[in-house]
Amino acid sequence: MIQYQEYIELLELLISIPSFSGNEEQTADCIADFLEKKGIIVERHIHNIYARNSRFSEDLPTLLLNSHHDTVKPNQGYTRDPFEPCIENDRLYGLGSNDAGGSLIALLATFCHYHDAELPFNLIFAATAEEEISGRNGIESILPRIGNIDCGIVGEPTGMQIAIAERGLLVLDCTVYGTASHAAYGSDDSALYKAMEDIHFIKNHSFEKSCVFLGKTTMNVTMINAGTQHNIIPDKCTYVIDIRMNAEYKPEEIIETLQSHLHAEIKPRSLRLRPSLIEQTHPLIQAGNAMQIPLYASMTMSDQALMNFPTIKLGPGDSNRSHTADEFIYLHEIHQGIDKYIDFLSILQDIQ
Repeated sequence: MIQYQEYIELLELLISIPSFSGNEEQTADCIADFLEKKGIIVERHIHNIYARNSRFSEDLPTLLLNSHHDTVKPNQGYTRDPFEPCIENDRLYGLGSNDAGGSLIALLATFCHYHDAELPFNLIFAATAEEEISGRNGIESILPRIGNIDCGIVGEPTGMQIAIAERGLLVLDCTVYGTASHAAYGSDDSALYKAMEDIHFIKNHSFEKSCVFLGKTTMNVTMINAGTQHNIIPDKCTYVIDIRMNAEYKPEEIIETLQSHLHAEIKPRSLRLRPSLIEQTHPLIQAGNAMQIPLYASMTMSDQALMNFPTIKLGPGDSNRSHTADEFIYLHEIHQGIDKYIDFLSILQDIQ
């Protein structure tokens, strides 16, 4: 029988410990200690904690249960101490309570529940770091150490609905070069005007391939910089494009298309944050359908972007509360989250 209170107390402890992205050592210690006290063998890399079920076998497929224990920094709108957990009227307040503490402890409770059970698949629980900044010392750093993963559940606040698709992110730094000259005489080679031609193309271009769940790939110029003083036509202009990809495009395709139409030299900040979309026939979706869990496409990004195997995003809490002042999660959401995760894995056993 699940002892809900011990997991709530763990979440309260995690809230009380600052764990901004890149500085999660103490919360990692806390999670490792909790698992070890239950007799579970813990593995660690930097600030990532992971563990395998006791009947782990190389002959079985492996399901990853993953959520993160880092947080963003509290915004200035807080009226409470973000590191002082407080329960009022079924609400547990505190930084990281909703994003993604509730999902983290609910997945942890589920892993502990099934740790010694005989299952048709392996379980790996991973509490990972640097999710909020898509850092390289988070989930990406431990996947090669874990070994083969067949599919995963990523714990994020989704209201226990299943996010089956997630947009990817591509940020491009673009530089246009021209010829500097005195503003009194004008120029046919203004870097700024050439950049304006680029931006006109970007504004009006439409990527044709649409995704049923994610719609079309979109792009917007979000920053621009040119010139040093009013009387010099600039010989250089830089701008930034923010692109949200659906699952029909790879970042390399988008860059190739843009480079063939723009004056600018294009440099991607990263090619890592790719879109995700799981097939409707996948066992994870079949289990969700059996429980009549609604499916939707997520507009927010998670560590799904760094996983090269099928995943769903599923967890207690509400994404609209993430990164807000006086963040909270309802206790009943955590209880229901634990129960639904356990039921989900029970149904998944019959599908495998």
